[in-house]
Amino acid sequence: MSTHADRRRASRALDAANFFLADVRDGLGPYLAVYLLTEQRWDEARIGMVMSVAALAGILAQTPAGALIDSTKAKRPVMAVASILVTVASLMLPLFPCFVPVALSQSIAHAASVIFPPALAAVSLGTVGHHAFTARIGRNETFNHAGNAVAAAIAGIGAYHFGPNVVFYLLGAMATASLVSILAIPEGAIDHDLARGLHDAVAGSEREQPSGLGVLLTCRPLLVFAICVVLFHLSNAAMLPLVGQKLALQDKNIGTSLMSACIVAAQIVMVPFAMLVGARADNWGHKRFFLAALLILPVRGALYTLSDNPFWLVGVQLLDGIGAGIFGAIFPVIVADLMRNTGRFNVAQGAVITAQSIGAALSTTLAGFVVVGAGYDAAFIALGTVSAIGALICVLALPETRHGTLRPQGEDSGSSIGYRCRMIPFRIED
Repeated sequence: MSTHADRRRASRALDAANFFLADVRDGLGPYLAVYLLTEQRWDEARIGMVMSVAALAGILAQTPAGALIDSTKAKRPVMAVASILVTVASLMLPLFPCFVPVALSQSIAHAASVIFPPALAAVSLGTVGHHAFTARIGRNETFNHAGNAVAAAIAGIGAYHFGPNVVFYLLGAMATASLVSILAIPEGAIDHDLARGLHDAVAGSEREQPSGLGVLLTCRPLLVFAICVVLFHLSNAAMLPLVGQKLALQDKNIGTSLMSACIVAAQIVMVPFAMLVGARADNWGHKRFFLAALLILPVRGALYTLSDNPFWLVGVQLLDGIGAGIFGAIFPVIVADLMRNTGRFNVAQGAVITAQSIGAALSTTLAGFVVVGAGYDAAFIALGTVSAIGALICVLALPETRHGTLRPQGEDSGSSIGYRCRMIPFRIED
């Protein structure tokens, strides 16, 4: 049984883990496109293909990763191994810069990195419970974005003075620190049943057993949410790499530094918006925050077309901070809402992140071919339109998910979609 001291230690260790894993969980991230474009002389379509191949490898690992986190009590060692795999795979890139080795190494990195989101959310839920989960996730995302901002600033300054390869050294250092942070989380502070979404039943009831996996396919709000997530990432994933390519083509010597400026600008904005979600989402509504994240992207895409000035592009990137800051904090909260008491919280996260990864994988390929065929402006407009469709679906089909807003079994919700997915195996309440 966890003690108050264990929970305090777990809170501090989670802060540190989110900070240092910020750089590790995404591997090379948008720096990959800049590195391949400027150092290896790849064209945009080829870059988009290799990034999509890597993302597809992550797709195959997403749902199994969530199921693993649901079932295992070795959550800390699993995260530690994933951190090592992401780092080693990324550090291989300069040694083997041809298409097949790059696709293979980045596929390994993506497949390993999918462990982090469900694992961190599970440890958080298992430590604080549902009553404080939204605030804890907001805190997780605050430290995650702060870590990204610091890492990007170091990468930008280092790349300006020493070249783009500095990002590889930075990744190694952050990975080492993340390992220490992960293993500092006290095992005794984690309630592994609660971490998968169990025993949040009413007082006096028996502890529930996990629902069948059919819950992933029979929970209609979860399916609607997954569709919206696909469209969000189909729109969002390629925008920053496209901006990085435009900046690098203007001046390859400062392309990585300008990319870092974009990331720092966005991450700085993400911090207060992640904090806002943690502090206000339970009162203002979870759906409203998610809708706001979707609506930011069409505006951002349109603004990118107005100027190629580096300062303008970096300024517009601040909008990414709003959208991604909200999305990262509200995503696990909505999944936890829908999977409450099913025992399938983490596998549901994995399943929806699979959908997210499909959108992200297709995004870079779509954008690459649109750029080659019609130019950068057309690509930005196309990506923004995709998110606008997602916002429309969210308004029309996704119910408010926060606890207590969906009607219990036996009550008429007045809507075919207005139900909670608190289920026994293969059953939905309406």
